[in-house]
Amino acid sequence: MKNGEKIQSQINKLEEKYKNSGQDLSSYLDGLLYQRYLTYWDYIHLDTLLSIQVPRTHFPDEEIFIMYHQITELYFKLILHEQKQIVEDKSQDVPFFIEKVNRTNNYFKALISSFSIMIKGMEREQFLRYRMALLPASGFQSAQYRMIELYATPLEHLVHHSERDSFSSQDSIEELFEQIYWKKGATDLATGQKTLTLKQFEIRYTPRLLRIANQVKDNTIYHKYLQLPDASKNNEELKKALKELDLNANVNWPLMHMGSAYRYLAREGKEVEATGGTNWKEFLPPSFQKIIFFPNLYSEEELETWGKQWVDHIFNPANKEYKEY
Repeated sequence: MKNGEKIQSQINKLEEKYKNSGQDLSSYLDGLLYQRYLTYWDYIHLDTLLSIQVPRTHFPDEEIFIMYHQITELYFKLILHEQKQIVEDKSQDVPFFIEKVNRTNNYFKALISSFSIMIKGMEREQFLRYRMALLPASGFQSAQYRMIELYATPLEHLVHHSERDSFSSQDSIEELFEQIYWKKGATDLATGQKTLTLKQFEIRYTPRLLRIANQVKDNTIYHKYLQLPDASKNNEELKKALKELDLNANVNWPLMHMGSAYRYLAREGKEVEATGGTNWKEFLPPSFQKIIFFPNLYSEEELETWGKQWVDHIFNPANKEYKEY
């Protein structure tokens, strides 16, 4: 096909496309004629992106702290992008399921491997000073991470372990949400009352989180797995990917936070409170929370010792990793 014929063929296809949607091709061609060329910096809004790091102090390392958390939230958005596709898919196509879970794992692995920026990439003395200007803000207030949990598993799996036996899928979303594990982690260390950090978070995000929880009721990633035919549920590649997601989200990622907390908040015999007043020593260890997205993939022993071996390894004072913190 000659070049002129190819262009005419493309015009005919465009004309058919716009005709089917009740639009006029000529108007769109005029728009194309007047439109300026797209640039890289305009497409990704680069100038805007580079302008949203606004430190509250004069300490240089605060900018690292801000950018790292912004990057983290973008990765969370990518994870949610994949999770929503799994939840919305009605095909029960196992390769599709595996691909989306593997993508999610890749995002988590990038986050986990990058956490050395937080653990070793800032001066401790700078951090301990500029963090006081951030009160009562806390990474605890990451709503996207709470959304990731809601898309992954039913709410009864997210109830605090001390209350979990008292609740089931028969309880209302609102009842289950009130007992969600992370609320226990945002209590004032002295009074046992909700911290301002949690109160702010609940006012801003509770309606949205409840809306998502109701939308995915009986339709989380865990439910999508359980609804597969038996042969598909036994797919080893899928089970491996889901177990890896569980470990990444509920063991490896919290442990990296533990490493950062020990590096900055529990060194030289002095323990410092988190900025939001959260009890990080009780809240972060995966063996304490026992949050497991896909419990039927594990043996009783694995469920009982969930996260323990990783915590024992990483935070054993005899280990090199612990000394680095």
